[in-house]
Order: sequence, then structure tokens, then C-alpha cells
Amino acid sequence: MPVPKEQGHPFYKPLWRRVVITAVVLFWFVFELITGGIGIWSFMAFAMLVYAVYLFFLTWPKDEAGPKA
Repeated sequence: MPVPKEQGHPFYKPLWRRVVITAVVLFWFVFELITGGIGIWSFMAFAMLVYAVYLFFLTWPKDEAGPKA
């Protein structure tokens, strides 16, 4: 299975960046639910949130390199 290009990019390697991106999308989704109810923007924010969680946490490749001697 090919690796998505986001998983190969060095920008996304630090965990804190992936957490911040996902948190921003989560806050956007909550904001849309509070202010607008169910609409196209709520759906888009939800889809982006699901994709971010799936890509950045569920399928992110684990570091296989153990401690260096």
C-alpha cells in the first residue's frame, strides 16, 4: 500500500505539530456546530477531523529504530 505524501513529509514528523493541526480542526468543527448547526462547513470540518485523526494517529508509521547503542 503506498504511503500518503503527508506521512513522508518531514514537516509532519514531530508529534506536537500533528496534535496542533488536529486540535485546530477540532476547534473549527466545534465552532461550526455551535454557531451554524449542521451545514456544509460543519461537514467539511468533520471530514477533515476524521482524516487528520486517521492519518496522523491511526495509520502513522511507528518508529522502528530502537535506542542507539
